[in-house]
Amino acid sequence: MTGMEEELVPGGALADVPVGRFLMVLVHGRKVGLTRLPGGELRAVRDRCPHKGAEICRGIIGGTWPPSAPGELAFGRDGEVLVCPWHGFEYDLVTGEEMYQPRPTRLLTLPVEVRDGQVLIRAPRPRLRARQDQGS
Repeated sequence: MTGMEEELVPGGALADVPVGRFLMVLVHGRKVGLTRLPGGELRAVRDRCPHKGAEICRGIIGGTWPPSAPGELAFGRDGEVLVCPWHGFEYDLVTGEEMYQPRPTRLLTLPVEVRDGQVLIRAPRPRLRARQDQGS
């Protein structure tokens, strides 16, 4: 987010951020889901699927079945994959990237900080729209 002014927006108490689900908060009027990965890392995800605009935070956080050899099935990445509720696209919550697509899209994630037990989301400061002069 270089070149843009940023600010820290309160996201709630760290103790309220669940593992495997989202705590929904508003950041400048837009829904953002806060979740904790199995290793304890926090993620803030804008609630919009980059594929077709679904409320992505309504999807399931789980794992995936990565490509494997014939006759083998290996489930992995449990708690690190977000599945879109509309089309089943899988997003890596560690990197934000869509998995298994030739031209992957990417989740909009926001940096998160914790201070004194409170989650703070680093977000771009909203730009004020200039009013257009209708007279003259």
